Amino acid sequence: MQVEAVRTTGIYCRADCSAEPLPQNVTHYSNPVAAEVAGFRPCLRCHPERRAGSLADLDVPAPIGAALLRINDGFLDAHDEEALASAVGYSGRQLRRLFEQHVGATPTTIARSRRAHFARRLIDDTDLTFAEIARAAGFGGPRQLHRAMTSVFCFTPTELRSKRRRGEYAELDGGLVLEVPTLAPYDFGTFVTHQECRAIPGTEAVADGETGPTYARSFNACGHPGIAEVTAPPDGDEHLQLRHAELARGAMERAAPPDGDEHLQLRLHLPTYDSIIDAVSRVRALLGTDEDPAPAARALGDDLVIGPLVRTAPGLRVPRSWDRFETAVRIIVGQQISLAAASTLSGRIAERFGTPIDPVLECCDDVLVPLTHLFPGAATLASAGGTGFAGLGFTQQRIDTIVGFSQAVAGGELDLTASDTLTATVARLCELPGIGPWTAHLIAMRVFGHDDAFPASDLGLRRSAERLVGHSVSARELEALAENWRPYRSWAAQHLWHASHHSASNAR
Repeated sequence: MQVEAVRTTGIYCRADCSAEPLPQNVTHYSNPVAAEVAGFRPCLRCHPERRAGSLADLDVPAPIGAALLRINDGFLDAHDEEALASAVGYSGRQLRRLFEQHVGATPTTIARSRRAHFARRLIDDTDLTFAEIARAAGFGGPRQLHRAMTSVFCFTPTELRSKRRRGEYAELDGGLVLEVPTLAPYDFGTFVTHQECRAIPGTEAVADGETGPTYARSFNACGHPGIAEVTAPPDGDEHLQLRHAELARGAMERAAPPDGDEHLQLRLHLPTYDSIIDAVSRVRALLGTDEDPAPAARALGDDLVIGPLVRTAPGLRVPRSWDRFETAVRIIVGQQISLAAASTLSGRIAERFGTPIDPVLECCDDVLVPLTHLFPGAATLASAGGTGFAGLGFTQQRIDTIVGFSQAVAGGELDLTASDTLTATVARLCELPGIGPWTAHLIAMRVFGHDDAFPASDLGLRRSAERLVGHSVSARELEALAENWRPYRSWAAQHLWHASHHSASNAR
C-alpha cells in the first residue's frame, strides 16, 4: 500500500486521506514501514497503519517475498537476520541490501514495526494493561513497548490510549475481541461456504451465531491451547453491502471506495495473551484478508466463461492456510474421496494424535462450537508409522503417503514456506510418494500461496465448468480452457468451486 508523507508535518497518510497538503511537500513511499524509517509517523485521522495489505502487494523478487512471509509468521521473534537470510538463500548483508532497495527497510525494522502496529491496535481496541500488550505483541516488557510506541508513533502508550474515543475498545468478557482489517470488498460468506464442508471436526468448525456465521478453530498459543472465532461485523455494515451490490453489477472500476475499511471480528479465548500477534497473522493468512481481489477481477472479469462468476462474487478470496502442515495433510486425506469423508478421516487423525483442549473449554462456556483437539504436528505423524493409523479407515497407500509427507516436513526435506516457482513447487511435491498433480496443485494453492495453481482433474471444477459451457469437460479440456485465466487460475478455480456449491444448494 503506497502512502504519502508530508515533510512539513512529519506525518504519512493514505492516498484517500481527507487532508490536502501541498503537492510540493509530499513524498511517496511504497509502504508504511518505509515512511516510518524516513522519520514519519502515521496520521491520526486516516490511520494508514490499520489498513490491510500494507506489505502484501509489493512487487519484490520471490526470495524477498518469501522473507516477508517468514517475518509475518514471526520468524524473527526466535531467529536473527542471518538465519532469515540463510533460509531464502542469501547472506545477511545481501538480504539487508535487497530489503532496503525493494522495501525501504531492513528485515529487523519490519519485524519491529509489525509488533509496534499490533501493539497499537491492542492499545486502541482493548483495555489490556500495557504489560499484557507488551507480551501479546512480542516485546520484552513495558519499557520495550514504550520505546517502540514513541519511536513509531511519537506518543507514549498512555498518550495513545488517551486519544482513543470513549467506548471504542472491546470488552474482554467472553474472550478478547479484535478487529481484523480487510481489503475491500471482502465476502466472509464465501469463505464460510468453502470452509464449512472442509472443516476438520474437533479442530475447526462453522456455526451460526447471533450475528451470522462464525468460523472457529483451536490453535497452540505459546504452548497453551486456545480458540479463535471469526465473524462478520455485528452491525452488518449496510454501506459495504451496497458497495458489494454495486460491484456485482459490474461496476468494479467505477465504484467509489467505502467510507472506511472493512473488517472482520476476531474473538480469542486464551489462558495467556502472550504473542497473540501470531494468531492474528494466521487468521489473516487463512482468510486472505490482505490479498487484493482487483487484479484477478480485472484479468478474469471479461472472460466469456469465468467472467460472469467473477462479477457476481467480487469479494471472494482464495482461502490459504492457518497451519501449513495441517492444510497439506487435509488435502492428502481428500485424495479420491468425498469432502465429507475427508473431513471425517482428518478428524480421526486429530482425535488420535492431537492434543486434547478440554481445560480451555471449561473456562470458555460461550464458545459457539465444540472444539476438542489441537491438530498434530509433522513430527508426531512422522513417528506414528503404519500401525499408528490402524482402525482409522485409511488405506495402506494413504497411510504411507501421510507418513512419508510428514517425515519429509519433519526432517527438513520439504520446506512449506519455500519461495519456489509454481512449476518447481509442483515438481518437488510430485517427487514424494503418493503425491500427484491434483494434490500438488492444491497444496501449491493453499499452502504455498500460488495464484496460478490449478488442479484440472478436480471433479468439482469439471462439473462447474460443464454447467458453464453446456457440455462434458475432461481434465485435459479444462486445463486448456484455463490457459485463458493465467496468471490467476487459482482465483478462477475458487469461483468455480463457489458456483458449484451454489448450484448444488439450489438443486436441493
